[in-house]
Amino acid sequence: MSTSSSIAVPQLGIPGLIENWRSDLLSGFLVFLIALPLCLGIAMASGFPPMSGIISAIIGGVVVSRINGSYMTINGPAAGLIVVIVDAVQSLGQGDAMAGYRYTLAAIVVASVLQVLMGIFKAGKLSAFFPSSVVHGMLAAIGIIIMAKQIHTLLGVKPEAKSLFGTIAEVPHSLMEMNPEVSLIGFLGLLLLILWSVIKHPTLKMIPAPLLVVLMGLALGQFFDLDHIHQYLFLPDAEILPHHQFTVGPSFLVAVPENFMAGFYFPDFSKIATAEFWISVVTIWLVGSLESLLSASAVDKLDPYKRNSNLNRDLTAVGIGNLISGMSGGLPMIAEIVRSSANINNGAKTAWANFFHGLFLLVFVALFPKLIHEIPLSALAALLVFTGFRLASPREFAKMLAVGLDHFAVFVITILGVLATDLLIGVAIGIVVELAIHVSRGLKLRNVFSMAYQIDQTDDDTYHIEVSGAAVFSNIITLKSLLADFPQRKTVYFDLSETDLIDHTVMEFIHHFAEEYNHAGGRCEILGLDQHESYSDHHLSARRKIVI
Repeated sequence: MSTSSSIAVPQLGIPGLIENWRSDLLSGFLVFLIALPLCLGIAMASGFPPMSGIISAIIGGVVVSRINGSYMTINGPAAGLIVVIVDAVQSLGQGDAMAGYRYTLAAIVVASVLQVLMGIFKAGKLSAFFPSSVVHGMLAAIGIIIMAKQIHTLLGVKPEAKSLFGTIAEVPHSLMEMNPEVSLIGFLGLLLLILWSVIKHPTLKMIPAPLLVVLMGLALGQFFDLDHIHQYLFLPDAEILPHHQFTVGPSFLVAVPENFMAGFYFPDFSKIATAEFWISVVTIWLVGSLESLLSASAVDKLDPYKRNSNLNRDLTAVGIGNLISGMSGGLPMIAEIVRSSANINNGAKTAWANFFHGLFLLVFVALFPKLIHEIPLSALAALLVFTGFRLASPREFAKMLAVGLDHFAVFVITILGVLATDLLIGVAIGIVVELAIHVSRGLKLRNVFSMAYQIDQTDDDTYHIEVSGAAVFSNIITLKSLLADFPQRKTVYFDLSETDLIDHTVMEFIHHFAEEYNHAGGRCEILGLDQHESYSDHHLSARRKIVI
């Protein structure tokens, strides 16, 4: 582990706790305030009981933080998994929400075993196989789906449509039929989130926007007396769990067990021999693993101490956490980037901040379940609509277009594929289109999964890596494996002069490797790009060798 000499790297383990407990405790508390409403909202949008999101975050904090391979990540349920989980509940339950919930728990357990094996066998690098355009397209599609479904909850209206496109088409009808009090809470929550995203005042920014949305929702919920509004909204967990175990009330409010221990449920493995069960397992495993690896890598770039996570160990730890969560009735977890970013901004130093965030959640739900029950669903829906918008914002489309038309085309095709089919098929469509573009540009079939490169060590401290042929997302894994254990503080030259084709995913990877290597005290230069023509003006766009 290398960092600049001007910054003292925090110690790990118990010495790190003794040294940094004040900053980690404060950050853990502030992240807890952000996590509480998000965990509730994500769980309910997934068709799980609200407490399942809390269970996941508690395990992610108290257990995973002690065994993971990262330093600043916060583990818990994420919006990106909503679509995967709700699809599993519906396909496995076939109309029986309680059965679908327990079957999905079983799928989470099996998927977590695959995650653990993936980490043990150091397969974390397989995330490189997914081109960035496809990954961003998948996330944008998830954002669109979240917005399409949660806007109805925000308005206090039950959609009649069963299909995604039908749900989107029904938004104007829901606007016409919206419940005034409920929608006012939702729209004010959205407005507050938008305002907070543009405020620059450092003191105000320290107050978590999700906390303000929930506090405002609690106040308005009491003012409008939502407990006594006799109009009912569709609530997935109302079908999943027996009502006698809950603080009973109209479904404009969160339903949680009065007794914390009543929130735990066990998986049902009776569908393990069916095809739909294994489709759910593979989807949860792939999407969860990919999101967690990408998020952990992104958080490393935000770490002021420039520490690099052990992604394989981190994946193993998250898999163990998911195994415990699935056996306890909880959602699957990932290394969640929004809460991790807040953790860093709040001054956390070590993984103990993640531990404290989970501990605060445990204490709160054990002591104050009735307060959680008073949270209006429209306030949580506002958080999810805003999260969905950030995943699929016009800015994301503009960023993809800036990289190049080819990149943008794959991005949009992946979105449409996911919306029209499902996540796995949509992602597969995006990968096939990306490969087809590369083949049309000269990628030979024998190079699809094989990258040609040669390493020459000219002296004790100098390495020359020459890449030839094609360097694209599907054959980058061998290069990524090589560089993962490359000697530090040396001089490295990447020679791409003999490379016929380079795609954006490889350009982005080499560029980030060079940045991190230079920051860690080494020297890395990229040579030969002047012999290529770019497919756009973006400095990391795909390019091909100029033929004279």
